[in-house]
Amino acid sequence: MFVEKQEVSNMGDILLQNLKKAARADRVSLTFKNGKTIEGAILFNEIKKSGKIINIEEEISVDFEINDITRIRL
Repeated sequence: MFVEKQEVSNMGDILLQNLKKAARADRVSLTFKNGKTIEGAILFNEIKKSGKIINIEEEISVDFEINDITRIRL
């Protein structure tokens, strides 16, 4: 599945739904506004609309907010 952020009023809802799906997936790829792409598992807090992506192979983790994301690949 592939989702890109667009200028649509319900796009935030679509990203939110896909982040909830991604939280159950073993591995996802997130692309951020700054162009950085990170693969790993995510933890997502729906109430705060924020989360963390963790890549254990590269030993990195990045905190994010839903507004930081431009693309989600499951």
